[in-house]
Amino acid sequence: AGGVVRAELLLMALIIQSSLSFGGVNAGAVKFSGTKEGLGNLQTQTAKCKCSAKVMEQAVVAEKAVKIQIAEDDSFTGLSQVCAVLGTQWGDEGKGKLVDILAERFDIVARCQGGANAGHTIYNSEGKRFALHLVPSGILNEKALCVVGNGAVVHLPGLFKEIDGLESNGVSCKGRLLVSDRAHLLFDFHQTIDGLREAELAGSLIGTTKRGIGPCYATKVTRNGIRVSDLMHMDTFPEKLDILLHDAASRFKGFEYSKRMLETEVENYKRYSERLEPYIADTVHVMHEAFLNQKRILVEGGQATMLDIDFGTYPFVTSSNASAGGICTGLGIAPRHLGDVIGVAKAYTTRVGSGPYPTELSDAMGEKLRAAGHEYGTTTGRPRRCGWLDLVALQYSCRVNGFSSLNLTKLDVLSGFSQIRLGVAYKGPDGNILLSFPADLERLEKVE
Repeated sequence: AGGVVRAELLLMALIIQSSLSFGGVNAGAVKFSGTKEGLGNLQTQTAKCKCSAKVMEQAVVAEKAVKIQIAEDDSFTGLSQVCAVLGTQWGDEGKGKLVDILAERFDIVARCQGGANAGHTIYNSEGKRFALHLVPSGILNEKALCVVGNGAVVHLPGLFKEIDGLESNGVSCKGRLLVSDRAHLLFDFHQTIDGLREAELAGSLIGTTKRGIGPCYATKVTRNGIRVSDLMHMDTFPEKLDILLHDAASRFKGFEYSKRMLETEVENYKRYSERLEPYIADTVHVMHEAFLNQKRILVEGGQATMLDIDFGTYPFVTSSNASAGGICTGLGIAPRHLGDVIGVAKAYTTRVGSGPYPTELSDAMGEKLRAAGHEYGTTTGRPRRCGWLDLVALQYSCRVNGFSSLNLTKLDVLSGFSQIRLGVAYKGPDGNILLSFPADLERLEKVE
């Protein structure tokens, strides 16, 4: 903290850069962030590194020459008109803090996927803490327009609670927050059946946040979901909701549905629709017009690549595309318009929920990491699983996303450790080094 980056941590960054040199990260594009007293007030520096490295047999990286120069200039000058910030690991890397910093340089900050299962903790200039789940982290920048795109799922009671919390602390959302008319609505019953689904899985729990995200995306894919635009037609809204509730009751024995439940929800959503109306917009049109008018757009990813529905450790993943592909499908931005993609990586790894985790520390060292980094979920409050930095997973994430740079966070958490270890390769039970990150979880669980 305080702007000091220790030599061994710079060396660690160079190892990352070397091992990722064929993964899409530009040379010299590793940025460092630390936390002050573990609370996330970032001190950001840039390490401009020039090195040559040879990837030896069995994925051992040998450094040939290293030249390090620390520069305190503005490392974010020259970012593209459309820029994205994505998580490289299993979430909780510090994306929201970086977005909060960058938001001052952008006109629009947009969420493209996920819902209230994302948790981004940021602080204003007075040190006031804000825990955001659906509202983009750029909301603290009074000049930024914040957009919740069509790829997100929206729980209106939760959204209104966030808006009320922001406005009670002097942060106005009126005229500064737009919700896509194509986004799907997440209802309370989605949360109920999320819990019932987890109970069904018993010993094979996914470890969801039980915020209803998966069930909501499921109704979207089965094409009987309800979108924000449906709130404009309250004459047909009850029929659509009735179909959804009947479907849930037929699928889950523990879900009790009655006409009274339907009537109550319809009355609630009549009120919600009136309150939401000023925020509803055709955000595809908004984003397109903004791009044509040379407005700068910053995309804030939720969750992270290793939780992506396609590229993550399936089925222990989220229900949306948290990698670069979700930017285009979740906002209607053309792929050729997307420029810089910044990958945020923690200097160690953490994970909430179930699933394989090769570098996990299930001992006193893991407890020390958790305590030093204050590793408890923003959304659930659950203690995070902690482990050393996994370069194999990070390299895989870089290949999938084609990051233009990496933002390495929470380096100072490691300052109290006499030894810092890195996972540089996966060795299978047969003694051979795996050439890529495996899709087969049984195989992944057996690597060393």
